Amino acid sequence: MADLIGLAVAFLVLALVAFILGARGIAGFSMEIAKWLVIIFIVLAILTFFFR
Repeated sequence: MADLIGLAVAFLVLALVAFILGARGIAGFSMEIAKWLVIIFIVLAILTFFFR
């Protein structure tokens, strides 16, 4: 599960760099991917907590 957080952070950094460089489409898409990776991580963490 730590890989999901690492990927989310990587996409967040990519989104910030793309936003600074003016590529707002790529920045928005990267933020969406980062958001979904964090949501998936949280759901898996909760499921792991309850079914452990």
